[in-house]
Amino acid sequence: MKNIRQATADDLSRIAEIVIFNYRLNFYSIFQNDDFYFNEMQVSNLVDTYKEFVDSMWVYDDGAVKGFIQVENGEIKKLFVEPVLQGKSIGAFLLNYAISEHDANNLWALEKNVRAIRFYERHGFQMTADKKLEEDTTEYLVHLKR
Repeated sequence: MKNIRQATADDLSRIAEIVIFNYRLNFYSIFQNDDFYFNEMQVSNLVDTYKEFVDSMWVYDDGAVKGFIQVENGEIKKLFVEPVLQGKSIGAFLLNYAISEHDANNLWALEKNVRAIRFYERHGFQMTADKKLEEDTTEYLVHLKR
């Protein structure tokens, strides 16, 4: 698909930035963990973590990396778009690519992330009855399938 390519090690710092901006914007108000969001979540830490997953990541790159998706064995592990660019179909392009090229058919989403859940539902995913606790929290993840 146009503008979507396999991620490389050179993309990891940009991917880490996108993750950090999204986590702080969307999840800080839920978890309110200063140590995690402002100390642990550093670009260098995430680059090191994501090195082992780069083969399962694809980026939307039209001259600049604006979003990415991670898919493993048909499960969407992460899908993030630069916050100031959300609403411009980048996430839809990435999701459709993952569905058509990597048989992506399920994912877990934070139950309180209603915006993300609605996005996935608009693209054919439906919530199942499955729930699990987000690691080290009291918040639930919900399972969505296509």
